[in-house]
Amino acid sequence: MTTDLPRLVRCAFFNGRIRPGMEDAFHRHVDERMVPLWTRFPAVRDVRVLRQHQSDVADPALPLVLVMHFDSHEDIAAALASPVRRESQQASRALLEMFEGAVFHTVFDARVFALSSNAT
Repeated sequence: MTTDLPRLVRCAFFNGRIRPGMEDAFHRHVDERMVPLWTRFPAVRDVRVLRQHQSDVADPALPLVLVMHFDSHEDIAAALASPVRRESQQASRALLEMFEGAVFHTVFDARVFALSSNAT
């Protein structure tokens, strides 16, 4: 049985590393500047910021993953065409100056399953 949550998940993967000595400034910029913009995207249902703490492989290094939930491809298109998205792209320039690597986006079709009643 699946739960009634948004079906589409758009992720931005920051593949690389935060420039040495810039970690605090990077995360502060994400929290103080980027999150307020990302949460204003039209039709976004949920925004999550994931910070990698541990991995069982060295590559890829993903120090940051942005996760946005949407109900439809049309909602994603509206968000990507919005003025706040353009504003976030401008604000991202400062973030990318503190980062060495590439950022890429992927849309997933997500299915969320309710836990069984005997789960502990």
